[in-house]
Amino acid sequence: MRTALAVLGLAAFALASPAHAQANIEAAMTKAGCLACHTKDKKLVGPAYKDVAAKYKGQADAPGKLAEKVRKGGQGAWGPVPMPPTTPDKLSDADLKAAIEWVLKQ
Repeated sequence: MRTALAVLGLAAFALASPAHAQANIEAAMTKAGCLACHTKDKKLVGPAYKDVAAKYKGQADAPGKLAEKVRKGGQGAWGPVPMPPTTPDKLSDADLKAAIEWVLKQ
């Protein structure tokens, strides 16, 4: 019985681990199409996530600003190529929040 509980506890820990959470965020971002234009550390079509994090560093309202940009899309903040809107059917509100938190930690 204790062995079964220990195994379940370890499994729960593994599923809740930061690496697992990051993999889930990256999978959601890939599915939504984010990684087609953005990478973690270099400009592709859009800015690198580390550059986004640097631009918004220390801004308490950054998560809200970024969520609005992702949902509405936009053009001009990082160059002439427009970013299409990302609707909740492509990236849920919960996944969007997690993705923005991850980006801001880069």
